[in-house]
Amino acid sequence: MAFPSGDPVLTTAPHRLYIETVGCQMNVLDSEMVVASLRRQGYELVESADQADTILFNTCSVRQHAEDKIYSALGQLRRHKQRHPEQVIGVLGCMAQKDQRLIFERAPHVDLVVGPGQLPQAAELIERARAGGGRQLAVSLGRRDGPVEQIRRSHETFDPLRDPASRPTPFQAYLRIQIGCDKFCTYCIVPMTRGPEQGRPPEDILAEARLLADQGCKEITLLGQTVNSYRYHDSGRTTRLADLLTALHDIEGIQRLKFVTNFPRDMTAELLQTVRDLPKCSRYLHVPLQSGSNRVLQRMKRGYTVEDYREMMARIREWLPEAAVSSDFIVGFCGETEDDFQQSVQMVRECRFKSSFVFKYSERPGTKAAESLPDDVPEDVKRRRNRELLALQDAISEEDNRRFLGRPVEVLVEGPSRSAEKRGEDGADGAVLQLTGRTHCDRIVVFPGTRSLIGEILPISICDCTAHTLIGQTTASQASHEVVGLSALQPTGKAHS
Repeated sequence: MAFPSGDPVLTTAPHRLYIETVGCQMNVLDSEMVVASLRRQGYELVESADQADTILFNTCSVRQHAEDKIYSALGQLRRHKQRHPEQVIGVLGCMAQKDQRLIFERAPHVDLVVGPGQLPQAAELIERARAGGGRQLAVSLGRRDGPVEQIRRSHETFDPLRDPASRPTPFQAYLRIQIGCDKFCTYCIVPMTRGPEQGRPPEDILAEARLLADQGCKEITLLGQTVNSYRYHDSGRTTRLADLLTALHDIEGIQRLKFVTNFPRDMTAELLQTVRDLPKCSRYLHVPLQSGSNRVLQRMKRGYTVEDYREMMARIREWLPEAAVSSDFIVGFCGETEDDFQQSVQMVRECRFKSSFVFKYSERPGTKAAESLPDDVPEDVKRRRNRELLALQDAISEEDNRRFLGRPVEVLVEGPSRSAEKRGEDGADGAVLQLTGRTHCDRIVVFPGTRSLIGEILPISICDCTAHTLIGQTTASQASHEVVGLSALQPTGKAHS
């Protein structure tokens, strides 16, 4: 983030908005909705805080590091706010729901705190704060703060506004089919910040998907905390994820369907058969394991065993033998022994995930683990286990990526790669630059091309790879190879699942 260092460049109209998003795909989607709402009010989106008169942070509470980052950013804005009291500073999302008034105590210059369930009110709350209405607090009820239905309604937030200009690429979009979570894993704060698990009505989801298709979107990723647990009951009929995928598959213009994040216990044969039979469905499944030790899984209250996970993997290989499967792991969870950790290592070797996100355990106040399980694994042990598991996963990922050498893959072109942006390549006047996109199985591909290719689905021939990136060329770019040079074709970083 670029923090204000002097007088900001402000205009009276339109208002200028800077928003920084931390966390998961849900937060990215939430930010799109907030930006779309404010753009309708005449706001202009700017790229740095020193250009803005409205600064918003959409936050995450899954790990302490994410919260520390936001509080640090807020601290850096304190003096700037004193010089420019007309600016509005807001904290949105999961940290807002978790910390609530604590944010005002730690950062008195913040004007509004808005939980995930109240984001549709963000534009109104900003204007109240700007008009001198004082601090604005809008959060959902806690899990024990009222009748179940009242709690559910207070967390309900759906997505009536879609704005392709507010997305990283207009050709790809997230679509929320489920909010909240009822799994209550002992380490996880999400059931408290996002509320009870609720599936959206399928007719609303289909209408939103048609709107996205009309806006030129080609790839939709369905979102849920445990997306394959999706259920919607109405008039004696139950709609599941498999039914939803079948209905979405018929929408003209949508060419790819993905869904994250999955829960192992709900990866049914019916769902896998549906993915197999629908060509638009991506052969990519993100299914967190979290630990290879039954003892740790029980402490985490994950609701399955290692044996259950193995059975699920066998089911995936039976129905979708070519599927790419990725996972999440937490190392250093309460009471994790070296033997427990080595069982996680063994599961990574055995399952050969496409990629794994590995995190050191971070105690979250308000969770069962924080209340009853000591965070007793030393930090240096957590760091060592984190490095070891990542190194193993990287070796497996690179080895598996080599299977693509010399093969064509279909890539949805997303735009310039991060490396191209860092080098200042803009592709002006048809110049060749490094582009990036993803395969149908969610592998990142970089290759030389022109901006005219962005948004297209192209065959790319793979000529090299790293653990996280396939490196290739289009047929049309073969002649440009000498201009771009292999030295420019560097990986863009760790893939996001």
